[in-house]
Amino acid sequence: MSSITPADVEVGAKGDGGSPRQPGRVSLGGLSLNLRSSGIYIAFALIVALFSVLTDGALLTPQNISNIIVQNSYVLILAIGMILVIIAGHIDLSVGSVVAVTGGLAAVLMVNMSVPWPLALLITLVAGALIGAWQGYWIAYFGIPAFIVTLAGMLLFRALTLTVLGNQGIGPFPDQVRTLANGFTSGYLGNIGLGLLGGADLFSLLVGLVAVAGMVAAQWRSRAARQGYGQTVDPMALFVLKMAAGAALILFLVVQLARFNNLPWVLVLLAVLVLAYSLMAGRTVFGRQIYAIGGNLQAAVMSGVRVKSVVFWIFVNMGVLSAIAGIIFAGRLNQAGPTAGNAFELDAIAAAFIGGAAVQGGVGKIVGAITGGLIMAVINNGMSLIGSPSERVMLVKGAVLLAAVAFDVWTKRRAGAAR
Repeated sequence: MSSITPADVEVGAKGDGGSPRQPGRVSLGGLSLNLRSSGIYIAFALIVALFSVLTDGALLTPQNISNIIVQNSYVLILAIGMILVIIAGHIDLSVGSVVAVTGGLAAVLMVNMSVPWPLALLITLVAGALIGAWQGYWIAYFGIPAFIVTLAGMLLFRALTLTVLGNQGIGPFPDQVRTLANGFTSGYLGNIGLGLLGGADLFSLLVGLVAVAGMVAAQWRSRAARQGYGQTVDPMALFVLKMAAGAALILFLVVQLARFNNLPWVLVLLAVLVLAYSLMAGRTVFGRQIYAIGGNLQAAVMSGVRVKSVVFWIFVNMGVLSAIAGIIFAGRLNQAGPTAGNAFELDAIAAAFIGGAAVQGGVGKIVGAITGGLIMAVINNGMSLIGSPSERVMLVKGAVLLAAVAFDVWTKRRAGAAR
């Protein structure tokens, strides 16, 4: 089965050329570049470069890179679920409150009731699924718009959080949960010298090489599938350049993390989630149905897609991922608090849209959402390092979000005019 999703389909000439006449493409030094699909990664690189200069290199120190990942892991987890919701043409405003109530439930089970932590985590994930099922039922089967249902959920589950916690924080968590949120892998195969780069454990380097190999293999297969269907692909020179840049980025991050304290466990969790959901979105029937519903609902219904069932399970999935984020966030703070999760839904939605999701639905990628979340994280971290006040940080984040959505609308209009 092909790895092409509806989000990947582009109108263009058959073959390998990547015609610059295609809407959304520009020609740079003889290479044709699709700004709509590649613009987010270019923007990310420019933002990182900008803050690296402004912070005199402090942004890319090993400890700071580790902090960016650990401190923003819950937003990245939420962004994975949120982009699927948005691709299907819906929205979820309740995820922050669900993070709070599931984190509170985990705390009550493990701290107050002394439930073994593996069982407590399982119960918490089931609770997240039930919350998602509750909201999914009203949206999919009762026909209430997701905006209204999840807005009500934002209030309901925040009130439930206050009830569960008794309006006070509960902690501390077991060591295993805190390790998942804040801990690091051990240097299983020993440390090796890397010259001017310092040292890194061999296990982390091997993980990085496996990640690079997986990325190249997946992209090569996707490219071959596109060519097989007669779709436009990047020229070979540009493809090789992209793979080299991606490999360099992955290995740089792995080496920097290994130099500080090895790989954070939460990064391992994120990698597993990104891989699993990318495969689901791109290579399964369910994933294609999500794109079909968001792209053209009527066509999806006429094609036999069980729209209500798909939408229902999208929100169940969002509930489970919110529960995971709730556990991670509470574990990182070593306490579940009644104000946890405030505005998390805004960060997750912003990550999805900055990462390339379309306002109308039907377009978006898991990797794009993660990139969008990292852009927000770098802006937060970089402006904090240079001492910017919080209002200026919000101003910049709002401007970036507006620019991302405006760019999406602009490219759609250009594509429509070209047809």
